[in-house]
Amino acid sequence: MTVADPRPLTGEPVSLDLLNTRWMDEGEPRDLLADTAGLAVWLAANGLDGRFAADEATLRRTRAGREALKGLVDRPGDPDAIARADAVLEHGRIRAVLTAEGPGERAEFADPAWGPAWTAVRGHLDLLRTAPDRIRVCAHEACVLHFFDTSRNGTRRWHSMATCGNRAKASRHYARTKDQ
Repeated sequence: MTVADPRPLTGEPVSLDLLNTRWMDEGEPRDLLADTAGLAVWLAANGLDGRFAADEATLRRTRAGREALKGLVDRPGDPDAIARADAVLEHGRIRAVLTAEGPGERAEFADPAWGPAWTAVRGHLDLLRTAPDRIRVCAHEACVLHFFDTSRNGTRRWHSMATCGNRAKASRHYARTKDQ
């Protein structure tokens, strides 16, 4: 039985999707990684469920990866944040392989429980290489979600115009009209 993903934003690159396992719901903080069932949902959402177990060890290491990513996004260039991300990356490596389809790469882990965290942090390196200025936090003051801005001109402000964008517009409208 597949459990539905309860998060308001899914489908972001794996590093940001891991950060988005924390969100606000009606003013209350939620955490998909509160237990192994939530980890199973996140693994499935990112196509990692066939490769990694949703057990306690993987949950602990995935949370550590999330904290490392949070530091990188909240404090770009901070030596402590970089060290935490590097510590996660030390648990895996890329191995060149030759397959029937041609050259390829395969991730390897001494401890597979680090696989999801390593995959997310390594994915973040790809975002930093391609467009670090497009890694964003939703501009709504009550929102904690992250997104990769794929808009043409790179000016997206909210994770969703339908939710946070409308809330911001409604707040501005209310502020303008309440004193009239």
